[in-house]
Amino acid sequence: MKTKTSSYVALTAFLLVSALHIAGLLLNQNLAIYTKPALMITLGFFYVVSVEKINPWVVGALLFSFGGDVFLLDKNNYFVFGLGSFLVAHLCYIKLTSAMLSKMNPIEIILSSIPFVFVFFGLIGLLYKGLDKLLIPVSIYGLVISTFGALTLAVYRNRKSTEHLWLLLGACLFILSDSLIALNKFYEPREYYSLVIMITYIMAQFLLTKAFIAKSPEKIQ
Repeated sequence: MKTKTSSYVALTAFLLVSALHIAGLLLNQNLAIYTKPALMITLGFFYVVSVEKINPWVVGALLFSFGGDVFLLDKNNYFVFGLGSFLVAHLCYIKLTSAMLSKMNPIEIILSSIPFVFVFFGLIGLLYKGLDKLLIPVSIYGLVISTFGALTLAVYRNRKSTEHLWLLLGACLFILSDSLIALNKFYEPREYYSLVIMITYIMAQFLLTKAFIAKSPEKIQ
């Protein structure tokens, strides 16, 4: 039987793994490597024990995010596979978010997309010379995650609730994290990027998961 206690235990496990991973990035790369795959496993456990009825789209998003984390442990050889895994994860998130937009004016969705369109074209323009053969896959990925961001903004504008704010902030932090990955790989590498990438990524996934738990009609009370 699922209880509030099991939810707290799972959350504690996720926070502990997250802290160990960040510490590993600062002090011990082996620790960072070993803890990275555990991030989405513990977050997935937190989701599963926090709701009575599990949404397969949330599980799918976390599962493919886990795959992306594993592939990106070797960015040189498996970058495209990591990109593909996170692409599917974002499609799952888009499916979940679009379900919250029933009967919403299409004009509102278009208006919500404007800031993300500017970010997308600005980033692609900056990265263009360095992308080479990866221009098309990176552009497709950028369009997908920008769509996710636009949908979360539309949802928040339609109803300003705490869970919708978590959803919007999660999407924006995910976009920031992915943008820094792209800048680090294709534009100008910076030593501190890896730390900021993972902090924003962990916060993004946690906020998104919290939002979907809060939106579940059968969450653990």
